[in-house]
Amino acid sequence: MLSDTSQHQGKLQRQKQVLIGSILIAGLCSIIYELLISTTASYFLGDSVRQFSITIGIYMAAMGLGSWLSRWINGNLLMAFIAVELVLGLIGGLCVPFMYLAYAYTDLVQPVMILLILTVGTLTGLEVPLLTRLLEHQDVLARNLSNVLSLDYLGALLATLAFPFLVLPWMGVFQSSLVFGLLNIGLGLLNLWYFAPQLDLSRKRLLGWSGALVTSFLAVLLIFSQGLLSHWTNSLYSDRVVHREQTPYQTIVLTQYKDDTRLFLNGNLQFSSVDEYRYHEALVHIPLSQHRAPRRVLLLGAGDGMAARELLKYPGVQSITMVDLDPAVVELARTDHRLITLNQGSLDDPRVTTVAHDAMLFLKESTEHYDVILADLPDPNNVSLARLYSREFYRLAKKRLAPGGIFTTQATSPYFAPKAFWSIHASLAAAGFERVIPYHVQVPSFGEWGFVYASRLEQPLKPTEPAVQTRFLDRTTFAEALTFPRDLMPTDPVKLSSLDNPTVHDYYMDGWTYWH
Repeated sequence: MLSDTSQHQGKLQRQKQVLIGSILIAGLCSIIYELLISTTASYFLGDSVRQFSITIGIYMAAMGLGSWLSRWINGNLLMAFIAVELVLGLIGGLCVPFMYLAYAYTDLVQPVMILLILTVGTLTGLEVPLLTRLLEHQDVLARNLSNVLSLDYLGALLATLAFPFLVLPWMGVFQSSLVFGLLNIGLGLLNLWYFAPQLDLSRKRLLGWSGALVTSFLAVLLIFSQGLLSHWTNSLYSDRVVHREQTPYQTIVLTQYKDDTRLFLNGNLQFSSVDEYRYHEALVHIPLSQHRAPRRVLLLGAGDGMAARELLKYPGVQSITMVDLDPAVVELARTDHRLITLNQGSLDDPRVTTVAHDAMLFLKESTEHYDVILADLPDPNNVSLARLYSREFYRLAKKRLAPGGIFTTQATSPYFAPKAFWSIHASLAAAGFERVIPYHVQVPSFGEWGFVYASRLEQPLKPTEPAVQTRFLDRTTFAEALTFPRDLMPTDPVKLSSLDNPTVHDYYMDGWTYWH
């Protein structure tokens, strides 16, 4: 009798361990799904703060809904838990493919995102009450709740730590969703196998076949994921995709049509080889023509090497420090034959030093001073990027300028996002530069594009003939760049942008959302 009691206790303990382990994995998978959904939405829709805020709010509310619905689940709770895991694994595994399909073929990315969050959140909300009730015969309620919730939260912690450092860099969003969907389904099948003696035969077979079918489906998608991803990626771009890469920071895509090579970061066009020289000549040669002897230049962004190419035309430039957050962009510009042809191998020139670092942190930590600082940074389409167009960022840049130094930044379109453009101008003026002057040029692939020049000297910006060979910029186009027609001038007062109040982001989204 004592032996039977010990065996029974041992069996209960093992069952408890399986269920507790299930809590940890279930919590991890659920958070991974939400991170994947919000990250993918940020890639497609921009404004990462908005997407993550929507995700967190709806997910928490949906978990509450799931917990409330769990009261109506009676009968075999173990069967219900296994069914929830199988459905959650299927939906979670397909969350990113669903969003790719929505983006490629419909205008319903946001509704699909919300529906996925609601579904995953509701199913996740069912898990904790079910597991608590399954364990109610083994411990008192207080201990059960503490065990279930602590392990669920631990799983969430592991997910949030693994996602940016392991999951996203190794697998990308598409494959990650399939892998964790399979893990979630495997969790359900493990419980099905372990608790098989306690389950009804017909329902056990139904769950087993369902699990096997769903596993096979996701496994096939995972095997062919690269081909599917290439197909869907190609459908997102009008030209043939010749390179696609997911990094911890962004999705890098290179397209090719005849002699037109285009670089996209998170779906946003960075340049077209047909007319990039207009942009880069305006960015580089206008400020350098105003400095008496530019020797040390700091490039913020510009990982494609095009701005460095223009700077290297000046024999007096002794050093170029290029700071780009994503080393993968720099590596692509160094190794892809299309980009090497365009940037003329500028990144391998001994005068060019590349640094993989955040531009703002670099300015804050650096003790060097530069004659010219050029900011060729992505547009402020999320709050993280908006800080690189803030008054505080420009103050840091001013501190890193040598006496008589010049700072110039790209400043989005004064036509498509006029308030964002003039907000950048106001933020630079508020940073304390002695002279702040806007200018613009026509870049066909972008449209009307703006820049803002800022100097530590109180002197006008004088149109001059560039001292180096150019394809577009001359004294005439220089003078035209300083002239703004009436429809490009601000009609209402605009606010400067700061770290605390990134108004440039709101202005940018309002402007471009209208045109898109």
